[in-house]
Amino acid sequence: MPYKILQQKVSGIISQKSLTVGNRLTQICELLQSSLDFYDWVGFYFANHEQKTLHLKAYAGEETDHTVIPFGKGICGQVAVSNQNFVAEDVQAQNNYIACNINVKAEIVIPLFKDGKNIGQIDIDSNTSNPFTKKDERFLEWVNEQISLIL
Repeated sequence: MPYKILQQKVSGIISQKSLTVGNRLTQICELLQSSLDFYDWVGFYFANHEQKTLHLKAYAGEETDHTVIPFGKGICGQVAVSNQNFVAEDVQAQNNYIACNINVKAEIVIPLFKDGKNIGQIDIDSNTSNPFTKKDERFLEWVNEQISLIL
């Protein structure tokens, strides 16, 4: 599905004020996971800065044991510290990768900012090697900007 159409659908979900933020996050995860063939797992983690941990709040895809991730651990934990996008074309080449599923070959994590502070991230796992492009980065940055408006 083209990103333009996905943007319209994400905007529609965001605007549903009758739904809780958690329900909207879950719907966005489900939309992305079902609309893009190489988005096999989509989740939102939110930071607890006092404990220096990330907490899974919404996701679509296979269940994961990784509901709490310490800052610095794995790709998600690295993004919590660096505040930078991270695209792992091949997760096996990462020495700090946390394996969530043996089928995952690539991962993209984009930080979510509110008032200039990194409060969380969107995390996408793919069972396809090297599927993510700059278009994915820009699209997911846009998704996070829209999410920040309802937080």
